[in-house]
Amino acid sequence: MPAFAKRMSQVRRSFIREILKVTADPSIISFAGGLPKPDLFPTGPIAAAAARVLAENGPAALQYSVTEGEPALRQWIADRYKTKRGLDIDPATILITNGSQQSLDLLGKVFLDPGDVVGVELPGYIGAIQAFSVFEPTFAGVPLGPEGPDIDRLVDVLTRQQAKMFYAVPNFQNPSGLTYSLTARRAVAEAMRVSDAIFVEDDPYGELRFMGEALPPVSAFMTQDRYLLGTFSKIAAPGLRLGWVVADPDSLPKLVTAKQASDLHCSTLVQRILVQYLADNDLDAHIATIKAAYGAQRDLMVERIKAEFPEGVQYTEPEGGMFLWVTLPEGCSAFALFDLCIKEKVAFVPGEPFFVDGSGQRTMRLNFSNAEPERIVEGIRRMGRAIEKLLETPACPAGPGA
Repeated sequence: MPAFAKRMSQVRRSFIREILKVTADPSIISFAGGLPKPDLFPTGPIAAAAARVLAENGPAALQYSVTEGEPALRQWIADRYKTKRGLDIDPATILITNGSQQSLDLLGKVFLDPGDVVGVELPGYIGAIQAFSVFEPTFAGVPLGPEGPDIDRLVDVLTRQQAKMFYAVPNFQNPSGLTYSLTARRAVAEAMRVSDAIFVEDDPYGELRFMGEALPPVSAFMTQDRYLLGTFSKIAAPGLRLGWVVADPDSLPKLVTAKQASDLHCSTLVQRILVQYLADNDLDAHIATIKAAYGAQRDLMVERIKAEFPEGVQYTEPEGGMFLWVTLPEGCSAFALFDLCIKEKVAFVPGEPFFVDGSGQRTMRLNFSNAEPERIVEGIRRMGRAIEKLLETPACPAGPGA
């Protein structure tokens, strides 16, 4: 067997994908995967768009295309930034990617050398940690609070540690569900302004707000060194594998070159089908349906947690997105709870893999978007029972078994 590249020793398999193998058992109620609800996918309208594209312009839709992406799709994204976020985005600065995950990979290829410091949230999105790990950086964690990141720690990472990049998910963060306040957004922008680092703002969930006031992106308070990521996975369908990155004009050619070396361009056919779908349908109406469903499921999960989880268990109450975050009493292990929960036929994601500093042992992520109401009720009941059992064992020093 040939020797593997040294860089692969730094890259862990996706812990969540490994857990999903366990949850393939249909008898297990899963809050583990970060999955949109498939019942809400616009299957019929997308099928109609595909038929129209192939009937009216089939040969062109099946041909090679430009690396940057279909011009009509880039223009649609730019127009939406203007109407929904008040941002003036030049379509020429938008690169269409295979999901926002490829955007992370391309940014790593273009900017990161081995040993470069990358600031990430604590907890942070595990997909980004995995994507950047390929390029052998040193991760520096920035703890999150209810209002956003610890600004003093962020400044330290950017200045004393001279981070090359800070990656963040300011809206309904994965995994915590937390959202940066307006004050925190301005503070992050100011911290980035006086540093030499680039800011990577990932916004896969921003359109999925079902309570509270919409807030501008952190990038709205910046004029350079900002990279704003988006995706159609949460507002249309993840199987389309279409996302984008808004880049600084000077950096876009490097990102285009990196993408050419990777896959030449995203599927011409899928891009054109999406453009047709967006032209023929009311996306805002579709998003409203998604938000109504997710909001109801979020409310139900929070209600059942309050009723079923023992005192001392803390949890976030997100204003949007797909996740909430649970913290067990001091000294308890989420991995120990996971084993008990699997016996109860319910699953979640332990929080430790989301922490680049090895902490988070008593935390866990719950997904509420891909669960029917009756399974939320039953699943949280089972989890509550498992937590009660954990508190009665020596494995949880906070409990009576300590």
